[in-house]
Amino acid sequence: MAQIETLSKRPALRFWGWGYADEHLSEQEDQLVEMMAKILAPGSACEVSPPRLSDFNLPPARHAVPKQFQAFVSTSSYDRLVHSYGKSFGDIVRMFLRQITNPPDWVAFPQSEQDISDLLAYAEQHSMAVIPFGGGTSVCGGVEADVGKGYAATISLDMQHFNKVLEIDSVSRAARVQGGILGPDLEQQLKPHGYTLRHFPQSFRFSTLGGWIATRAGGHFSSVYTHIDDFVQSIRLLTPSGIMESRRLPGSGAGPSADRLVLGSEGILGVVTEAWVRLQSLPKWKASVTVRFPSFMAGAEAVRLISQSGLFPSNCRLLDETEVKWNSLASESCALLVLGFESADHPVNHWMERALEIASTQGGHFKPIAYSTSDIKIDEKSGNSTANAWRNAFIRMPYYRNRLVGFGIIADTFETAITWDKFDALYAGVKSDMEKAITDITGQPGLVSCRFTHIYPDGPAPYFTFFALGDENGDLVNVLENWRKLKCAANDAVVRLGGTVTHHHAVGRDHRSGYEQQSPELYRQTLAAAKASLDPKGVLNPGVLIDPQGKKVGIRGVLFDE
Repeated sequence: MAQIETLSKRPALRFWGWGYADEHLSEQEDQLVEMMAKILAPGSACEVSPPRLSDFNLPPARHAVPKQFQAFVSTSSYDRLVHSYGKSFGDIVRMFLRQITNPPDWVAFPQSEQDISDLLAYAEQHSMAVIPFGGGTSVCGGVEADVGKGYAATISLDMQHFNKVLEIDSVSRAARVQGGILGPDLEQQLKPHGYTLRHFPQSFRFSTLGGWIATRAGGHFSSVYTHIDDFVQSIRLLTPSGIMESRRLPGSGAGPSADRLVLGSEGILGVVTEAWVRLQSLPKWKASVTVRFPSFMAGAEAVRLISQSGLFPSNCRLLDETEVKWNSLASESCALLVLGFESADHPVNHWMERALEIASTQGGHFKPIAYSTSDIKIDEKSGNSTANAWRNAFIRMPYYRNRLVGFGIIADTFETAITWDKFDALYAGVKSDMEKAITDITGQPGLVSCRFTHIYPDGPAPYFTFFALGDENGDLVNVLENWRKLKCAANDAVVRLGGTVTHHHAVGRDHRSGYEQQSPELYRQTLAAAKASLDPKGVLNPGVLIDPQGKKVGIRGVLFDE
């Protein structure tokens, strides 16, 4: 790797893909990826090598960095590349193509709220767009500096120095935490006090508390505590118009919630510098089991009954037959339910036993239950080993995708949520539409699978994965174009069939067309008015969710370019 010039204090990220720069696939994982490539792209062209830092010659920053900011603002190629894109499939392909059309002019690493306030004031004065940046794991165009022609330059605002747990209230079981803290650092600082946030999205190692709040991220728990919303007690938001901080309360009926306005605002209203979050005691009792069903629909009915039983499992992830087969989790065709309970206060045997009684009514079969306490670990040879194998594949898939891109293989996901009465039609419709779209667009059949990530008494959150040969000759230009078409087909299908365009991946730029279909126009006008009050010059992340009042950005990003 070329010498890296950076102001970042974190370990070097892989600027063109997922993970840290010094992380690599194991020999066994390389062999797995090569096997996948042979199945999906038999006889395809040779693998394209990933880019190097020296491959890029970015244009100079359009605005010189004034002396007052030089200590914490970088214009180095590495910093600008890391902050150019998120981590969607389209973002990685563009990196492979060495196609950086909108690099940020500056990358700022503020160390205080005053630094942020000064930058926002300067940006307003000089018509510069500011894009808040947590860990950069957006898969929907949420951190890209594609802001149209109405701005003189762009600033990526990296919050990595805001990385501390500032205060713990053990009586109320809550903590005041800075917004730029990474998931592992948060857990490490809470653990000595006997607490955990226990919010573990797939991006946990690389994403931040502020990013989770801004995108309403989904985490570890399949029920009850499904989104970061459920852990937020209050938020401190720094805006161009000043600081907006809500009061710490367990609940309130005093008008519309300021926290709810900030949750999911994706950086268009302000920068989350701190939040009080509700903590959990470290779990002591756990139970885990894998349940087999003769069909995905039988499993879905069992999950519906469990979700409406009041048991509220911590883990309730249902995998369809295609997902099971592709991950080699069973020798026969079946659906699998990964079911788990945990508690810091009491054994969970009775909850698990009742859930399994419900599963049995729908044809569910399972091996002996794997129980554990903080002193006794779950036996990896038990029935839970299937769940562990799937979980490992889930966590490692973004790393596999890094290399699959080089083979010209499209590997992507999309997720939604739907009420139970419409689920059957959505599942059948999305599977059919996407399988047809893959064949029509690429000329080759592909693979479409589904699982539940989260469940509610009134509906599930289906998460779809699809694989396809992007181009038979390995031409990444065609791969990118075909992925764009497939992504648009997915957006259209879930919204048309009654689901949300995103359950937990956020809107960004890539999902904005679907967001405009499902959200009332009058509400978007109201949101624009709130933005105009907090960000009167419209400098914060323009083009995400809505256009700032008085500025036409349009639906832009990797999918669209207006």
